[in-house]
Amino acid sequence: MNTKLNHLNKNESGITALETAIILIAFVVVAAIFAFTVLSTGTFLTEKSKEASYAGLQEVRGSLALRGSMVLQNTGGNIVFTLSPVAGGSAVDVSQISITYRDKATTYDVPFKTTLPTAGTPGFIVTNPAGVALPNNILDQGGLGMFNVQPGTALTTAYWTFDMEIKPPTGGVLLLERTTPAKIDVVTDLK
Repeated sequence: MNTKLNHLNKNESGITALETAIILIAFVVVAAIFAFTVLSTGTFLTEKSKEASYAGLQEVRGSLALRGSMVLQNTGGNIVFTLSPVAGGSAVDVSQISITYRDKATTYDVPFKTTLPTAGTPGFIVTNPAGVALPNNILDQGGLGMFNVQPGTALTTAYWTFDMEIKPPTGGVLLLERTTPAKIDVVTDLK
């Protein structure tokens, strides 16, 4: 029986300290590579998220908001309304704004003009509420721009529905839809 025990002691094999160190180093290297990959991906995604946030913020800053009501003037000859940049928004170059007028019969692109065109010719001008032209056609943050739009057709029919799509150079599109009342006066408020 003693010989059997001696035989077992002689054939014992185990892991040496060198083998243990190699395995430990391999685990550390794999963990370091995994950590580097996770951190690199996180940094990349953070940058992409920041870019998307800034792009969205820039888009919102260029948007316009209606201030007050829309009015038909000159017995439906032109439409007057006031716009301003949204709160926290940036200045807008009104000469770069695109306006499209639509009703059930027609669609017009209404171009920016420096003077209000004659009846029947589409065009729009922008002034401050006192009727003075905006310096360099820039509508500053906190400022008001009075838009005077000649849609290209007189709005003299009762219950006539139309809309105007106002597209600033950057920012969201503003859609204004109105219906004319039963009676159209020299000045008619479109609610």
